[in-house]
Amino acid sequence: MSDRTNNEKQKFHDQSPEIEPDPATIPEHDPECPVDPDNPNDEGCPRVPRRVQGRSKGGSLEAIRELGASPLPEIKSNIHCLSIVGQIEGHLVLPPQNKTTKYEHVIPQLVALEQANEIEGVLIILNTVGGDVEAGLAIAEMIASMSKPTVSIVLGGGHSIGVPVACAASFSFIAETASMTIHPIRLNGLVIGVPQTYEYLDKMQDRVVRFVTRHSKVKEETFRELMFRTGELARDIGTVLIGKEAVDKGLIDEVGALGQAVAKIKHMIEEWKKGKEVPLQ
Repeated sequence: MSDRTNNEKQKFHDQSPEIEPDPATIPEHDPECPVDPDNPNDEGCPRVPRRVQGRSKGGSLEAIRELGASPLPEIKSNIHCLSIVGQIEGHLVLPPQNKTTKYEHVIPQLVALEQANEIEGVLIILNTVGGDVEAGLAIAEMIASMSKPTVSIVLGGGHSIGVPVACAASFSFIAETASMTIHPIRLNGLVIGVPQTYEYLDKMQDRVVRFVTRHSKVKEETFRELMFRTGELARDIGTVLIGKEAVDKGLIDEVGALGQAVAKIKHMIEEWKKGKEVPLQ
């Protein structure tokens, strides 16, 4: 390399002191090709860029540009977090402006969680306004039938068909400021005005009542009284329970949020593991 080239490179670095090379891309010398100290133009073997463990090349910038947030570190855990937010979408596709949880996405995920050996517990986060009755009941039945420990947290709201989903877990929490709306089943759109329509709605209502009373501590008389109470909801019937009120009625097991829920599911996993151990003969 000529002296002129070296001088130009040295001049460039002197004029740009604020530019520092990324340590993740600083090349390393190959120990098998040492540099001759007597020869200033000897650069040894071709250098290989050094890789820094755990640092992505362009993922962080891409996530900030596309999502507006930096990516979270990947942590291997035996607890899977399942979020059910917005409106539970069933057989009908909702408008694109609606925030939805599609039941055809949740059900296969629950099947995979049941089969995954590395997952030992499921944490269900609920902030839903309700939605399709049959889709919500399908998700609730899947959660209730899992052999692994499940814990649910109602954050913000767990309304309508979100009530049986919250009760389906092995243990349920509700945040102090979260609410749950209990009301009868209602239909939107064209309703055929025949006696059979009322009978069908009544049977669907019984399905919800039986599920909730079977997977919680609330009595059927209490739940139906909350469902058909007048005066609390404008132009409608039903009841809104906030935080501790849901616990007092027996719908939810305990008031708490993330910290309590994680501690509870860890304890349940330890008890579940002890039950799986087979004593030696």
